[in-house]
Amino acid sequence: MDQRFDGFSVSLYLDDEGAWLAHFTELPDISAFGQTPEAALAELAIAWEAMKETYRDKGMTIPIAPARKKYSGSFNVRIDKSLHRALAIEAAREGVSLNAIVAKKLSESTKLH
Repeated sequence: MDQRFDGFSVSLYLDDEGAWLAHFTELPDISAFGQTPEAALAELAIAWEAMKETYRDKGMTIPIAPARKKYSGSFNVRIDKSLHRALAIEAAREGVSLNAIVAKKLSESTKLH
């Protein structure tokens, strides 16, 4: 993880015209181009610092990378009644709690870092 970007993930792509595009995965509106990957990253660092300065000047909170936030392990999700019922039935069949079946399904469908 590049420390210049405060924990945000950066993606690099070579575009159709041969220039490199660097952007934050979590903040796709912040991006920069360069003739090399290193140049694109250097330009992205400049854009990142400029964005933070703008946020500070306007009294706004600078975003925190999801990877740096603290999580409790608990959150509330609103779902359709039929999905709720189906999950409850599946949990009962497997002999586990509704929380356990939902956690299992989320874990299976999410890339854990």
